[in-house]
Amino acid sequence: MPPRKRLSPAERRAQLLDVAARLFAAHRYDDVLMEDVAERAGVSRALLYQHFPNKRDLFAALYRQVAEQLLARTRLDPADTLVEQLTEGLDAHIAYFDENSNTVLAANRVLAGDPLVQTIITDELDALRERLLGVLPLADATSREAVSGVLKSWLVFVQVLCVDWLTQTTRQRCTRTELRDVCIGALLGAIRPLLAEDPAPDWPRTSSKPLE
Repeated sequence: MPPRKRLSPAERRAQLLDVAARLFAAHRYDDVLMEDVAERAGVSRALLYQHFPNKRDLFAALYRQVAEQLLARTRLDPADTLVEQLTEGLDAHIAYFDENSNTVLAANRVLAGDPLVQTIITDELDALRERLLGVLPLADATSREAVSGVLKSWLVFVQVLCVDWLTQTTRQRCTRTELRDVCIGALLGAIRPLLAEDPAPDWPRTSSKPLE
């Protein structure tokens, strides 16, 4: 084991999460061992367990960090149209999902029944719902409540659709751009009857900015 670099507790935790991120991205959840994380980080297992008592806690801390980073990358700009905002947010999420499929599948399949991991996912979806409610043309509280319910269901739909997409072979699945536009179209079709004005009068568009 290489000599251990002295770091502050916060720096060590960040380093361990960085190592874990690479391992969980490269391997299935069940194949990642705490011993592997400690070895890659150049620390003892005892030190690793001081920060994270078990693999579930390590993964949960990593996934909370991921959720926060994705939220930071999807701050909605009021100057943009709704479709532009949806495109930016979905592009960021789909790109991360595609590039870190093992991590995403671990959170949504392997640990689907874990309360801590699911709370992290729910918190992220709730934050996204509140952001979308803040940019939609809602006439009153009744309209807001109706649209909020639709958004909650739509976000779960997007989550399930994207996770299923990850499990398909390249030959079977649509492109990232097509997946994104399916999600946008589903939302616009669902909320248009509930709004006083069309939030995206130019949709469907004839061309899309490609993701790949």
